[in-house]
Amino acid sequence: MRPYLPALLLAPLTIAPAAHAESAADSVLITVTGARDKGYAVNSSSTATRTKTPLLDTPQTIDTLTRQRLDDQALLSITDALRYVPGAVAAQGEGNRDQIVLRGTNTTADFFVDGQRDDVQYFRDFYNLERLEILKGPNAMSFGRGGGGGLINRVTKTPFENAFTGGDISIDTFGAWRAATDINLPLTSTISARVNAFYEDGANHRDVYDLTRWGTNPTLGLILKSGGKITLGYEHFEDHRITDRGIPSQNGRPVTGFRDTFFGDPENNNAGLNLDALTLAIDLPLAPGLTLRHRSRYADYDKFYTNLYPSSAVISGRFNVEAYIDTTARENLLSQTDISYETSAGALDHVLLAGLDIGRQTTENSRLNGFFDAATTVRTASVALDNFTVPAFTLRPGPGQRGNTGTLNVIGVFVQDQISFGPHVELLLGLRYDRFSLDYTNTLTNTGFQRTDTVWSPRLGLVIKPLEAASIYASFSRSFLPQSGDQFVNINLSNAALAPERFQNYEVGAKWDIKPGLTAALALYRLDRTNTRATGPVAGTIVLTGSERSEGLELSLQGAITPAWQVQGGFSVQSAKIRTTTTSAPAGRRVALVPEFQASLWNRYNISENFGLGLGITHQGSSFASISNTILLPAYTRVDTALYLKLAPGLLAQLNIENILNTGYFPTAHTDNNITTGGPRAARLTVRASF
Repeated sequence: MRPYLPALLLAPLTIAPAAHAESAADSVLITVTGARDKGYAVNSSSTATRTKTPLLDTPQTIDTLTRQRLDDQALLSITDALRYVPGAVAAQGEGNRDQIVLRGTNTTADFFVDGQRDDVQYFRDFYNLERLEILKGPNAMSFGRGGGGGLINRVTKTPFENAFTGGDISIDTFGAWRAATDINLPLTSTISARVNAFYEDGANHRDVYDLTRWGTNPTLGLILKSGGKITLGYEHFEDHRITDRGIPSQNGRPVTGFRDTFFGDPENNNAGLNLDALTLAIDLPLAPGLTLRHRSRYADYDKFYTNLYPSSAVISGRFNVEAYIDTTARENLLSQTDISYETSAGALDHVLLAGLDIGRQTTENSRLNGFFDAATTVRTASVALDNFTVPAFTLRPGPGQRGNTGTLNVIGVFVQDQISFGPHVELLLGLRYDRFSLDYTNTLTNTGFQRTDTVWSPRLGLVIKPLEAASIYASFSRSFLPQSGDQFVNINLSNAALAPERFQNYEVGAKWDIKPGLTAALALYRLDRTNTRATGPVAGTIVLTGSERSEGLELSLQGAITPAWQVQGGFSVQSAKIRTTTTSAPAGRRVALVPEFQASLWNRYNISENFGLGLGITHQGSSFASISNTILLPAYTRVDTALYLKLAPGLLAQLNIENILNTGYFPTAHTDNNITTGGPRAARLTVRASF
């Protein structure tokens, strides 16, 4: 059953790309009332250090996609966005969720919104975003557990002081369409309200596919007499789609000739999510140089997915399938409170920060396998490739069933000092203590496990600025992941007593503001993952002797080369391998979905006041579909383009054409036999308006 179209979207379908001060590069094509992102460039962020810090002074790699950058390429998902981020790959996520690989670390949980954890497995949308931030390397100092290879933070739109109405409507060559609104309304001289909303009816190149999702995000902003600000927000979001796990393999490669074939059950392969979230943000100056910052988020998630999928390679034209249903209900109650103090002591300037994070997450999860006969057969063999017919199956209790509940309580306390030794040297020192306590119950056996971990996470960064517009940095950071895994379901008698995995990152780099609005960054890193599981010397035991290492180089460029020419691009060279044998693989294996080379470049050039062009190219080297290292995803190069036309003041049309050369490719996978096929040439027409 499809969700209804919110009445809110019956407002004029005008769009706002968003509210942020316009640059000369984009003013020729769209006029916005209010403030607007300055093209593709970003000068500072408060996400990595939890204080507003210039990116030039941040000893870490941060890739940022501004609202204009997202709009120019019509990017609607994290999977789309990561195509142009060096060192990042979007995993398939079993066709039901966002899943990413950052610096060789695969995760389903390292997602944040306005700095708050958003870790349920689902597909996120960009309708209410100001920008998308990809932070590389361990981030426990600011965010707690996880984030070993990095994380993704969505920065949402907030109310501002000027009246603004905007929106967009789009349609593509598959018949998918989408509409969105962005309305900002000053209610008094100190109170403003803003509403973002969207509805999408999706389609793609696959023979069987359906997507319906919608969301609304009203927010209320209050400016205090002290200069502080309070923002209240609510979001309701729904996503209903076909669960598509791609195609199987054959002879060590993805099977060819079946790009559009859906190897699932059109009646049962479904995924659904309902999300309701309440947020509170307080920024309050207490005294000169002293500021209180508070963020709270309550979120209620209800998620399910059912799927039938290929579970073996194709041999003599036949392969196997399996099926199951998985459900998750989770409530998150999260709180962050920071106090920062800017002061000077002799020749030194300090930005002191102390903070407290408190979180409680309750989860219910279950799984039922699909059975292909009345007994215990969870896999059926000899399914014809050329004439795929869905075999009958029943989802019911039996072997492989899972049922559990978990209550997680987390307390994190940290201190940080950003020290300036004059204009040329800065030192970042941080230390965090986390207490991670999980109560887990297996509801099938009525047995429980309890695990409490206490972990220290240090961070050290040195920034040297030989020039005002350039910096060289070195950093060390550490993060951890409890053995219960990303989603707290991977715990049993064997691992309940095991210490967390550890991620340790060493990084050196350089950043250069080539000119105002154009920045370049270079980073060299080594990330060691230890305390991973390995088979013990006694049969049936597990020990923490496994390890892997990721190391590489990343280079990026973003901003305005000229007032009419915006670019964002980069490349990465990386290696991620198992160093010490784990339960998953022997030493020497390459980590899955880590191409040794990636490169991308997106350009937007405004030829005149009324006309602009976009051109992008992305190349991804070959990678293995899984840790087995038996199925290779071939390297590929894809070209995208766009046309921009100003129809009238405040009215813009754009045409985005993806994969203009109609390249056949396989961008990602979940296992050796759940391989995603890249789409053919496709076009999307979007009309944007603002007033």
